[in-house]
Amino acid sequence: MSKNKIKGTKLKARDLERAILKELKLNDRKQYNPKQLIRKLKVKNSQDSVLSALEKLAKAGTIKATDNYKFQIARDYQQKTSSDYLEGRVDQTRSGDAYIVVDGDGEDIFVPGRRLAGAMDGDKVKVRYWTPTRRRKPEGEVVEVLERSVTHFVGTYKEYPKYAEVEVDMVGAPKLLVAVHRAENLGAENNEKVVVRIDSWEPNRFKQLSGTLTAVLGEEGSSEIEMQSILINNGFQITFPEDVIRESEALPSKISPQEINIRRDMREVTTFTIDPLTAKDFDDALSLQVLENGQLEIGVHIADVSHYVRPGSALDKEAAERTTSVYLVDRVCPMLPERISNELCSLRPHEDKLTFSAVFTMDPKTYAIRKRWFGRTVTHSDRRFTYEEAQEVLDTGKGDFKEELFLLDKISKHLRKKRFKAGSIDFNSNEVRFKLDEDGTPLSVYIKERIDTNMLIEDFMLLANREVAAFMNKKSERLKDVIPFVFRVHDEPNMEKVEELALFAEALGYKMDLRTPQSIANSYNALLAKKEEDPMVKMLAPIAIRTMAKAVYTTENIGHYGLGFEDYTHFTSPIRRYADVMVHRILAANLEKGSLYKMNPMKLEEICKHISAQERKAVTAERESIKYKQTEFMLDNVGEEFDGVINGLADFGVFVELTDNYVEGMITYADMDEPYDIGSGKLSITGRKSGKKLKMGDRLRVRIEDVDLERRRIDMALVKVLEIHGDDTSSGKSGNKSSSRSRSGRSSSGAGAAAGAKKGRGAKKTSSAPAAKPRKSRTPRKRK
Repeated sequence: MSKNKIKGTKLKARDLERAILKELKLNDRKQYNPKQLIRKLKVKNSQDSVLSALEKLAKAGTIKATDNYKFQIARDYQQKTSSDYLEGRVDQTRSGDAYIVVDGDGEDIFVPGRRLAGAMDGDKVKVRYWTPTRRRKPEGEVVEVLERSVTHFVGTYKEYPKYAEVEVDMVGAPKLLVAVHRAENLGAENNEKVVVRIDSWEPNRFKQLSGTLTAVLGEEGSSEIEMQSILINNGFQITFPEDVIRESEALPSKISPQEINIRRDMREVTTFTIDPLTAKDFDDALSLQVLENGQLEIGVHIADVSHYVRPGSALDKEAAERTTSVYLVDRVCPMLPERISNELCSLRPHEDKLTFSAVFTMDPKTYAIRKRWFGRTVTHSDRRFTYEEAQEVLDTGKGDFKEELFLLDKISKHLRKKRFKAGSIDFNSNEVRFKLDEDGTPLSVYIKERIDTNMLIEDFMLLANREVAAFMNKKSERLKDVIPFVFRVHDEPNMEKVEELALFAEALGYKMDLRTPQSIANSYNALLAKKEEDPMVKMLAPIAIRTMAKAVYTTENIGHYGLGFEDYTHFTSPIRRYADVMVHRILAANLEKGSLYKMNPMKLEEICKHISAQERKAVTAERESIKYKQTEFMLDNVGEEFDGVINGLADFGVFVELTDNYVEGMITYADMDEPYDIGSGKLSITGRKSGKKLKMGDRLRVRIEDVDLERRRIDMALVKVLEIHGDDTSSGKSGNKSSSRSRSGRSSSGAGAAAGAKKGRGAKKTSSAPAAKPRKSRTPRKRK
């Protein structure tokens, strides 16, 4: 018998098709001709019969023909045969592709941009999904948009002889064309910026959606319109409805004696606020007194928003829709009207205010908590500190309430040390700030300095948030009954991403221990502790953040991994977060002995999902405003050279952060000094001619090639490599220190919950913080 003779049986036509299809599915990246398949399947069928079977399968769309009578599995075969459906939210990437985040499912579903069926970031969709052969990650296609995340957009009004439309340019997404009635244009002129509401998402034969103009903003080109556009295009309205304003104005400004009588009166206790310089909504205060028995009593007092914003009111409905205040570079888009946020509920100095308090009795030596009390109070702030003023008291030992501030600082450091020992991760990243002139033009860029008083307030807000959540959880356990509550949770990190990070860290000389969640947390802290002494580790920080899950609001308490807390919620900022308003209501209804108040769990979970979705949109808007101002800051610097640090590598180029002003741009490989190949894992690039290897953290001299404000993009070209892994490669080495800001000023929405306890409030128009080199004065130039 010949060595190469095929053994096997002759299959019937239908069985042959099944065998071929199975083989091609198992080897989805390979192509086979009839002869190769006969050998692979070990059958006695002729080449003609195998070819016939292949042609039938190709006609059915399950496989596809290539060159030279070769065939392979069709790319969309799994898609066509899948009958699995899920619902989730669209999380769109810069490339236009997306991941569908499915509640309660550990695996996000990847959907290419071409299969989104018009769905946009944040939309709730129905998706059909499948797992491609020999791959672990599911893919899918959107089959129906169930709920739109955003319905109003800012665009450019275009009027033609027979029709009018609005062109909506979305950063990182395809342009929208919206047909509108010329007779209902609200007086808009050609090329003016307008707000359009989408009435129908079904495109007409001209690929236009249908909409209605709701506002005319004016001529394009101003920073004011661009900031308004960022808010509106992310789903946030810039004005309040008339009925909401009327309701807020009708609220009484005086506190009645009857209201004071039903509350714990703490007006005689030393109390003060510590906030940013520009803040107007002071929603928390601290009090401190020594009790007769020598123990310490510390109060965390929070504005009692739920007293004024009642369920079912116009104010409540508006706040429930917005769910959060949005902080852009130069303004705040508030959750509540100014009458509430800056007047009635703001804990202004020398005014009696209604508050909801968490009061802790502590041992004066160990600072162990001996007693907890939660309830409604009336308080009186004796002093309003800025962070810098309070820090000056700590630094000099002179000033108002120095004894109280020193003691609170000592206790906060004790709480912080204990928290990190229990597994909390220090993921605080640098925050970019701008000094602006009166018209919003950026004059300089700087990094917000993180001082002890920032952390002092953070620590006590974290304490109150944790203890409120623990109280509700323990009450449920004691009553052996589930009390639906709003928890702030943070899941353990994705192990695949953590393993990738560990490989990256190991390449830089740092070993991570991945055996347990606790050891991973310790490894994160050990790694991030090195970032001040190693520029490569500085650049690693944003990658470490991206390995973490996103913190969300939910009724299911799984704990907060990033903080190392078993129980956590948001209680301390009801002026700017609707989650905190809900927490106040549920907590208040369950405080009395023998009380048991239970919301509908499904309704509460739906509210939690909406709040989480709005939070993601607010973060996106904040990042877009930072990127816009950074790009605007660089408009007059085309052709100029700067020192920078590599802070990212991609298939198409190198991301560079400028040392002087923390602005990020990109060098395409065509604008490098020689052709480069990117290494596996995108850890480094290697020059084809010189063999020179560049990694994140290496210092470069770059030239600004182009600044595109419309696309918010800065193109750079490499001038010189200054430093590779600490070794000088140029006599012109700069002495500037490199910056460690994460790309686009990002902070972790998961592990950055300390910032969630109390974060950057108030419009940031001016600052006394140290600024980078001021930019030249300029005449605003036309955008590209």
